[in-house]
Amino acid sequence: MIKSSLKVLGIVCSFMLGSCATMQKAAIEPVDQVNPYMGNISHLLVPTYPTMHLPNGMLRVYPERNDYTGVRLRGLPVAVTSHRGSSAFSLNPYQGPASGLRSVIKYSYDQEKITPYSYSVYLDEQEMDVRYGLASQAALYEIDFGRREDSYLVISSRQGEIKWDGEALSGYQELANNTRIYVYIAPETQPSKVSVLQEGKLSAGTAATGREASMVLEYPASQQSLRVRYGISFIDAAQAKQNMQREVAGKSIAELQNQARKQWNEALGKISIEGGSADERMVFYTSLYRTFERPVNITEDGRYFSAFDGKVHQTERNFYTDDWIWDSYRAHHPLNVLIDPAKEEDILHSFVLMARQMDRFWLPTFPEITGDSRRMNSNHGVATLLDAWQKGLRNFDLKAGYEAAKNAITEKTLAPWSAAPAGELDRFYKEKGFIPALRPGEGEYIPEVNSFERRQAIAVTLGTAYDQWALAGIADELGYAADAKYFKEKSYNYRNLFNPKTGFFHPKDSAGNFIEPFDYKFAGGMGARDYYGENNAWTYQWDVQHNVADLISLMGGREAFLKNLDQLFEEPLGRSKFDFYAQLPDQTGNVGQFSMANEPSLHIPYLYNYAGQPWKTQKMIRFLVDTWFRNDLMGVPGDEDGGGMSAFVVFSQLGFYPVTPGMPVYNIGSPVFEKAVVDLGNGKEFRIIAKNYDPEHKYIQSARLNGKEWNKPWFSHEDISNGGELELTMGLKPNKNWGTAVEAAPPSLK
Repeated sequence: MIKSSLKVLGIVCSFMLGSCATMQKAAIEPVDQVNPYMGNISHLLVPTYPTMHLPNGMLRVYPERNDYTGVRLRGLPVAVTSHRGSSAFSLNPYQGPASGLRSVIKYSYDQEKITPYSYSVYLDEQEMDVRYGLASQAALYEIDFGRREDSYLVISSRQGEIKWDGEALSGYQELANNTRIYVYIAPETQPSKVSVLQEGKLSAGTAATGREASMVLEYPASQQSLRVRYGISFIDAAQAKQNMQREVAGKSIAELQNQARKQWNEALGKISIEGGSADERMVFYTSLYRTFERPVNITEDGRYFSAFDGKVHQTERNFYTDDWIWDSYRAHHPLNVLIDPAKEEDILHSFVLMARQMDRFWLPTFPEITGDSRRMNSNHGVATLLDAWQKGLRNFDLKAGYEAAKNAITEKTLAPWSAAPAGELDRFYKEKGFIPALRPGEGEYIPEVNSFERRQAIAVTLGTAYDQWALAGIADELGYAADAKYFKEKSYNYRNLFNPKTGFFHPKDSAGNFIEPFDYKFAGGMGARDYYGENNAWTYQWDVQHNVADLISLMGGREAFLKNLDQLFEEPLGRSKFDFYAQLPDQTGNVGQFSMANEPSLHIPYLYNYAGQPWKTQKMIRFLVDTWFRNDLMGVPGDEDGGGMSAFVVFSQLGFYPVTPGMPVYNIGSPVFEKAVVDLGNGKEFRIIAKNYDPEHKYIQSARLNGKEWNKPWFSHEDISNGGELELTMGLKPNKNWGTAVEAAPPSLK
């Protein structure tokens, strides 16, 4: 009986332990698998930042320091006005002699903990504990003073005004282009004294203006803790106060954090995953979290301030800005189309509104809080319009978008980083079909060309050909037959710079002659900008996303194409790392000449699918993601431009990728997880199932799409738009016959 009882007890204990393990596993929610510190130490250029915000929220905050290795915090941040920008206002608790007061205090810190929705830190020299919770446009700081002595709270604006009205502080910071960010800050406990801080000295007053405008709130030694609520606005201080009252008034840190946690789980939960390692799941959800940092919704109670015309507008729809389209069109926008089409429609609607609000009816290229900065080259917003429309989104004005895009490509100069009207460079492109390059030593004579960014002759020619393909697609949708024909013809302009002897896109001078001798790795100066853009010719050899089939033909067929593609990943740097990166600092994350760290490379590993070797796409994608995207402080290989690169990781870990935005097609790669479910909305789901799953099984043996045998390394958006299932049977070694037929290749422009 004793033995039987012990046996039963063992079964019960085992059952209970199993249940506890199951419960513990179930308790891990998507937001718990986000590591905001991933990539906070950069390989070379800009790191990621551990940003606290709600999905696409206007209020974004992160500790202000150079990167993770910064041992001092520059105050407590209040609001970051742009992706990778500094905080507009600074909040600085302080205990000590008044002579130590500064507009921005540099804190020694420890025990920092960050999630997407919360922050806590111990300011060790000051002996203060700080906790933080936020909403979309307002937040709450809670400060515990560790010493029994008088305390101060310094609030500063970098350039603007701060004033005290007897109950709260309000003010603004001047940004660019006549744009201001406003703040309303309400301490829960009223101060015993209020002063102005200027050049380290206190004086009587209730307002401070100018550079480092600072107000100081003083509290007695008996004040052991302080709660400070605030709201921000791009409209005015009254709206900032209203945002604060609406979102955080009367709420505790815990309440704000619980609300924000729920919103994050709803956003991240649009994709559920099973299998994979804990680190792989962390990389996935961290990457997905970064895709929600931009663009930002700046709608405040049915109004928004637009820097595109300097006015406050009434609106019934959300208005989004701060979207670096050159980076985000490739995978970020297609991801929005898939998991949040209503939001994407609002974003595209915002693009059209921006174009209407500007002096010229041109589609934006780099819309920011302060207006369109016109950075980078080309105008790939046109591809986002076509991509959404081809995938069934309709709640935006395609006709107006087309007109704005057409104007931006034909009336604005094609010169990078310029908002000037079309000039001589553009007339040449229209007539000859390529951007002419300068020979070494030849001085620039076209005024709209940026002195640093240069002409980027190859990058602009190839990028504009892609944009004109997208214009042709929209014109065709709208029934503009003549425009469709014209822009389709222009979409082949990349051919004008292809050098059949070398297989590279090679710059020509204004006489139409190839510039020789020529170094495909290092010609073009800093960032190869005379001819390319941030990357050298080895990257731009593949920049024909809309017509890969024609690129294969230009290179001499499948065998030559595959040989060139293999060589990309094998070709040595050609110089020491010190010399290579001194000239090409954006081209990091190298595998041979391939750069995992810069957006023009993202589609390249999928190109094996077009030439009969999809197994190599499967191999390279798994290798690249595993190598360069890791759950650690250096786990991002280059600049993560607010979701552009992270969306590549999200797609690639799921097992598919949109090589050609504007074409409703996805290339199949190699799924990292045993099962993934994408919530398409309206009760529809797209499931990716990896049969015979094992972490080492990266090669597809066979496939079924929606229950039918599938022998193509791609599928269409239509195949999954009403829900569907991609079932991939995986194996340890490649099946070199699956998906290899010529007719199985993904579609291209014919």
